[in-house]
Amino acid sequence: MLSFGSLDWAIVVSYLVILTATAIQSSARGTESARSYFLAGNSMPALLIAVSVLSSTQSAATFLGGPDTGFRSDYTYLTSFAGSLVAAVIVAKVLLPRFYALRATTVYELLEQRFGSTAKRAAGAMYLLGRVFAAGARLYMAAIAVAMIIFLRVDATTITIASFILLVLGIVFTFVGGLKSVVWSDVVQVVIYVGAALLTLWFLLTKIPLDLPQIWQALDSPPTGESKLRLINTSLGLDQPFSLLAIFTGVMLLNLGNFGMDQDTSQRLLACKDSNEAARSLILSVLIAVPVIWIFITIGQLLHIFYQRPDLMGATAETMKEFDGEKISVFMSFILSEMPAGLKGIIVVGVVAAAAINSGLNSMASVIVEDFYRPWQTKQGRTELGEAHFVAMGQGTMVVCGCALFLMSILCYFWQRATDMPLLEFALSVMTFAYAGLLGVYFTAVFTDRGNTTTVLLALGIGFLTILALQPYVAKSLGLSDFIPALAFPFQLCIGATISTLICCAGRRQSNVSTLEGGSTDAIH
Repeated sequence: MLSFGSLDWAIVVSYLVILTATAIQSSARGTESARSYFLAGNSMPALLIAVSVLSSTQSAATFLGGPDTGFRSDYTYLTSFAGSLVAAVIVAKVLLPRFYALRATTVYELLEQRFGSTAKRAAGAMYLLGRVFAAGARLYMAAIAVAMIIFLRVDATTITIASFILLVLGIVFTFVGGLKSVVWSDVVQVVIYVGAALLTLWFLLTKIPLDLPQIWQALDSPPTGESKLRLINTSLGLDQPFSLLAIFTGVMLLNLGNFGMDQDTSQRLLACKDSNEAARSLILSVLIAVPVIWIFITIGQLLHIFYQRPDLMGATAETMKEFDGEKISVFMSFILSEMPAGLKGIIVVGVVAAAAINSGLNSMASVIVEDFYRPWQTKQGRTELGEAHFVAMGQGTMVVCGCALFLMSILCYFWQRATDMPLLEFALSVMTFAYAGLLGVYFTAVFTDRGNTTTVLLALGIGFLTILALQPYVAKSLGLSDFIPALAFPFQLCIGATISTLICCAGRRQSNVSTLEGGSTDAIH
């Protein structure tokens, strides 16, 4: 029966009380300055940061997208950790030492040193746009789960209401305590949603009348198609998002942008006491992610047997329930229709935990305050403003950013259905819009002596437009579908980052950069 009883609601409410208490306790002191509010005073232990980074990079995309991927496909997404590990090592060796040498509050301060404050603000603006895309997509996926729980259907109205509920929770759990509150909340949430996944895995195994060797055989030799246990995709096709070719090119670049150029993730790394501690946290988070991703994909694999192999399920065979035609949330369908009371509530708490958007709100606020608002106030000569003023501005900014994420989540409802893209692939693909330009600018800043303010602005803008032009629906509307193949998102990112790098390198390096005014801009040569 599709239901959510009083015991389940009691468990959800208890979780919210615990999370609120954690946020209040962690924020009891240490938010007297903007640096302590946004970076927790550089006092967070490496293990906590690693878990927090895991929460930021996985969240609802893994909780709902992982089972969806396992249900539809195989284990090839798991191999993407190899690209993540390469990216983590590059960020640890190349970028983190530079950030800590600058005592940076945001990673875009590196660009200020190299190209001037205009470039820093432009990169920050691109991050904000990209974070609205990425966090909005994750909010949308979490809203699918909440809409199913509350309304037992998914449509534009229920997604809107569910997104608003999650937005309010995200603001409440971040508003007072800043990053320290975010990190501790992340730890609680990761423990809960991984624990919920393990309970689901156990429950599924009790529902399937097969032993482990028989399950292995069923997945390895399905009636149609390739083995669902395939781990490595050696295809050279450019429409394959998780082939080895894609993993060591576009997926690696995606993680490079996520770890080193996306303030949402890098803000946590900047909260460590030094760059070595931050490097350990980053690499540890990648290693921890491997078994977590495996758990969620395996849930999807078992759901494939449960719903699509009646020949094996026998008399216990079930048909997947639909929610007004909703076909992409097989995991939520199973939770609400098959889980017993109590256990259902625990699993749904895991969904809500994975849905947290508090970190995105805090990182967006840090960029607006530290890269835009504080420099502007300094330029105006308002040096009398205390740190409490900037903390309050950060809190107010989070509310504005939350409204932007709310609107984006509603847009994603229509966007994802128009593309019919699997949830996990959709969540990753929306990140490429901002990363294409940022990758080009950072490559130029770190590895060359080229570039200036003008080419930075062009690289960021054209990188975004390149990814937009490569979307099949855009190419079709422009009449270019016959010339632009259906490229998977990793290869779209490769093209966008390459074009952005070439554009940014086209300008000569500007001299006498002023960190306040942005410096002079040389002509492009």
